[in-house]
Amino acid sequence: MSTATRALLTLGASSRRPRGTTRAASVHEGSRAEAATGWIFLIPFLLIFAVFTAVPTALAVGASLTDMTARDIRDPFNVNFTGFEAYGKVLGSSAFQGAFGNTVMFVVLCVPLSMGLGFALALMLNNGIRRLRTFFRAAVYVPVITNIVAAAVIWQYAFSISGPVNSAFSNLGVPVVNWLGKPEWAIVTVVMMGVWRNAGTCMILFLAGLQAVSEEIYEAAATDGASTMRRLWSITLPLLRPTTLLVTVLMTVSFLNIFEEPFLLTKGGPLGSTTPMALWVYQQFGFGNIASSMAGSVILLILVGIVAFIQFRMLRPKH
Repeated sequence: MSTATRALLTLGASSRRPRGTTRAASVHEGSRAEAATGWIFLIPFLLIFAVFTAVPTALAVGASLTDMTARDIRDPFNVNFTGFEAYGKVLGSSAFQGAFGNTVMFVVLCVPLSMGLGFALALMLNNGIRRLRTFFRAAVYVPVITNIVAAAVIWQYAFSISGPVNSAFSNLGVPVVNWLGKPEWAIVTVVMMGVWRNAGTCMILFLAGLQAVSEEIYEAAATDGASTMRRLWSITLPLLRPTTLLVTVLMTVSFLNIFEEPFLLTKGGPLGSTTPMALWVYQQFGFGNIASSMAGSVILLILVGIVAFIQFRMLRPKH
């Protein structure tokens, strides 16, 4: 190879480098522009999250480490740092332990009942019901969007001593039940209202998951002789695993934070039998026990995070 040829090759290589460098630089600048655009769109969410979630959570944690009471609200910095003393008092309180047990009971009863009813309704609306399908979907979802205060007033009237539920039972020869006055029946009433209110959400999410499954899969399984139950067990449930995870986490978090149903129906009574942790926190704040209330809310937040983490680990896809 002659000297002139080497010179031309070197010149060509050197002339190509700037173009490659320019292309890489332009791609890098484009990525930076896209990232900047993404952060601009995130700013409203970050501001809302900071104002209504991050800052109040930090203030709650700070207040839980002091001896703050209602008298200190006007002068919040004139309090004593007590460390984890409030947490010890809360965890050792029999009332809080009862509220914790009630919360666990609501989760154990309401989550599977809401999910089971929602899944059954989704199956019927997806496969069984052909006429008036839109009407039934709207009817099942109405409790989700109904004003909870108005719904609670109707439930209080329906399940009162002289209400229509007891009247119907009396006509059938069944003894009158004090639905809201006895602990065991008050729990049943709150659970029924919680399931009634949340089954529609489960139904909508499960229905979306069912409609995402291709009909060709079911047709192929039916051609191979798979029964309806076999198709449900081997096709529907495995393919609904991501939807099931979402619904399980949403329902568990919702019932760990249950507040409206027991507060509006029974005020946490009778004898504290329907007082969950969220209502206990609210009551302590009303009593002026700010430090205990904040400590209870932090404990509830940690509990929700732990349960959600465990559920994600257990129900996440295996592949």
